[in-house]
Amino acid sequence: MHYKAILFDLDGTLLDTLEDLATAANRALDALGLPAHPVAAYRLFVGDGLRTLAERLLPDKRRSAPLVDALMAAFEREYSRSWNERTAPYAGVPEMLDRLSSDGYRLAVLSNKPDAFTRLCVEQLLPRWTFAPLYGQRPGVPKKPDPAAALAIAAELGLEPAEVLYLGDTATDMHTARAAGMVAVGVLWGFRTADELRAAGARHLLGHPDELQPLLHSPLTPG
Repeated sequence: MHYKAILFDLDGTLLDTLEDLATAANRALDALGLPAHPVAAYRLFVGDGLRTLAERLLPDKRRSAPLVDALMAAFEREYSRSWNERTAPYAGVPEMLDRLSSDGYRLAVLSNKPDAFTRLCVEQLLPRWTFAPLYGQRPGVPKKPDPAAALAIAAELGLEPAEVLYLGDTATDMHTARAAGMVAVGVLWGFRTADELRAAGARHLLGHPDELQPLLHSPLTPG
């Protein structure tokens, strides 16, 4: 199989956003008089969209729809102020993107992060490379692991899903890739574990971004 495009998750795959996400969320919790969480806990909290993040942050007995909405709004206010305090590309990612671009691969991003924040992060922190399409979570579009957005990206690229390699760091990403008929590749420099990625059906695991290039010429099949 000759792959023609790479579809990336964003948080935990291209950018290390964990500390800024945790800082914004803990400030939002504090503003509402709620307990904060350790930064490491956010490795399991993030990845499934803002509403799910807010639900996971709240104590079980306080998980009402109005409080979830209030926490989401507070998070968006805080994150808009501090989204780039510590966020940066992972080591090796710029070099990986340089190689992919020079070799003619098309690059795209699909995130469960709100679309405006997804675009802001990519445009400000990964400005040297063209990601098209570039989508976060948008109203009216099912979030990952529903494959609809991934399939729409393949269609926009004019490619069959099997021509797209999907890189992500969570089970949600692996389920998305498999449901879309793309090759699911898990990255180990992100937020989740190798065991989680394998259990979710990763066809291959990368320990460092420089391991992607040889994989592009391997005979992996979708799934």
